[in-house]
Amino acid sequence: MRVSSNTFADNFLYQDNLLQAQQNTLQQQATTGLKFSLPEDNPSGMSEVLNLQSSSSANQQYLTNITALQNQANNVSGILTSLQALVNQASEIATSADGTATPTEMSTYATQVGNLIQQAITLGNSQDSQGNYIFGGTATGSPPFTATTDANGNVTGVTYSGNSNVNQVEISPGVTVSAQVPGSNTSGSGPAGLFVNSATGADLFSHLISLQQDITSGNTAAITSTDLPNVSKDESNVLDQVSANGVLLSRLQATSSLATQQGNNIATQVSGLTDADLATTITHLQQTETAFEAALESSSRVMAISLVDFMT
Repeated sequence: MRVSSNTFADNFLYQDNLLQAQQNTLQQQATTGLKFSLPEDNPSGMSEVLNLQSSSSANQQYLTNITALQNQANNVSGILTSLQALVNQASEIATSADGTATPTEMSTYATQVGNLIQQAITLGNSQDSQGNYIFGGTATGSPPFTATTDANGNVTGVTYSGNSNVNQVEISPGVTVSAQVPGSNTSGSGPAGLFVNSATGADLFSHLISLQQDITSGNTAAITSTDLPNVSKDESNVLDQVSANGVLLSRLQATSSLATQQGNNIATQVSGLTDADLATTITHLQQTETAFEAALESSSRVMAISLVDFMT
C-alpha cells in the first residue's frame, strides 16, 4: 500500500499536537497542584466541585451563625449568674425580715432591697460589645427598663419599653434557634421574659418594690404571705432561664462540632476531585516528554530519507 508523504506528515502533526497538549496539561497540574482549573477541562468534575463549594459556603454560614449565637448566649449567661445571686439574696432577706428582726435590721434590709432593685435595673439594661441592649427583645437600640423614683430616691416603678420578640437564626438546614431573651413578656405565650413573665407569675421589679415597702412599713405578715412566695416565683423563673441557656450552649457546641466535621468532609471531597498527585503527575510528565522527544527524533530520521534512497 502506498503511503503518501502528506499522510505521514498529517499523522506526525497529530501525534505532535497530542503529546504537546498532554505536556501542557501535566505541566499545569504540576504547577497548580490541581487536576483541572477550567470547566472545559472536566465538565462533570467541575460541576461536582461547584456543588460542593456551594455546600461549603452554606456550612460556613451556619458556623458563623453559631458563633454569633454562642457570643450572645455567653453574654446572657454571665448576666444570669449575677441575677441568680441577686434573687437568692432577696429571698434570704424576705426570710429574715420576720417578726423577730429588730427595727435596725429591718431598716438595713430595706436599704439592701433598694440596692438590689438598682442592680437589677442595671442588669436589665446590659449591652453587648456592639452597644445593643440585650434584654429589649428585637428593640435593641435603647434601654428597655426605665425606673420611677420618689423624693427619697426609692424606686416606685419600672417600665419596659422593649418587646417580647426574638430573632431566629438558622444553625443547620431547616433548624433555627434564638439566643435572645426578652426582658419582659406579659402575653402568656412565646419566649419567657427574664424579669417579667406572666406565664409563671414572675415580676421581679414589682415584687422587690413591694418587699422593700413592706419591710419599711414593718408589715411582716405581707412579707411572709405574699412577698416571699412572689420572690420564689422570680427565683424559679431565673433558674429556668439559667437551665435554658445551658441547654442552648450545649446544643450550639454540638452543632458547631458537626458543622466543622461536615466542612472538613466537604474539603476532603473537593481535594479528592481537584488535587493532582504530584509524584504521579511528574512521572507522567517525564514519560510524555520522553515520548515527544522520541517522536521528534524518529520523524527527523524518516524525513531525511530521500527518493534516491529508495532507488538505490
